[in-house]
Amino acid sequence: MSILANPNEPHAIELEVTNDELIVSLADGRKLSVPIAWYPRLANATPEQRRNWEIIGPGVGFHWPDVDEDLSVEGMLLGAPAPGVRPRAPEGAV
Repeated sequence: MSILANPNEPHAIELEVTNDELIVSLADGRKLSVPIAWYPRLANATPEQRRNWEIIGPGVGFHWPDVDEDLSVEGMLLGAPAPGVRPRAPEGAV
């Protein structure tokens, strides 16, 4: 078994970047969205810098060369924002 590709690990196949969120399409058909506000480097980047991303390896994450940001799919699935960023509860949550 290759140490580079774990078949049980979620793999990204596409990314949509909006002004407010990152929307990740996974190989298993799921979609995941996370707020850009969780990642200050991306939140402070220009729209052009946010659109300039690369998939890392077999889809384990994303890299933004213009702002030196790397995000893993696993971290996004776990709801892990950048260090020091506290996620807010969704509006209407109890």
